[in-house]
Amino acid sequence: MNSNTEFAELAERYVATWNEPDAAARRAAIAGLWVPEGEHHVRTLQAKGYEALQQRVTGAHEKNVRDAGFRFVCTGDAQFLHDAVMFHWHMVPAAGGPVAALGLQFLVLAGDGRIAVDYQFILPTPSV
Repeated sequence: MNSNTEFAELAERYVATWNEPDAAARRAAIAGLWVPEGEHHVRTLQAKGYEALQQRVTGAHEKNVRDAGFRFVCTGDAQFLHDAVMFHWHMVPAAGGPVAALGLQFLVLAGDGRIAVDYQFILPTPSV
């Protein structure tokens, strides 16, 4: 990866994975995004390897997308520096409405362009 377009596409694919309703497609997306021993860290938990990543993404999908009716949206601000990519996302009602959650992803990429380490920061949601 070496262009803004490629990093923007990575961010879009990443966010789309959390919205994906089909479990097999989610598994395939995870394998395409992360290296086999890839890590995901958020303040409350960590996941390492495809099985743990699948559980993490599926849990968030079921709670926020399937059951609560939200969807995740990439904000289109992906930036890169050497082997790192940073971008923001929003969680919004699928039917429309105000932003319910904000997040920042900081990804460290492996040599093949897949995610080696993923740091997720949940940001304060501004009051309206």
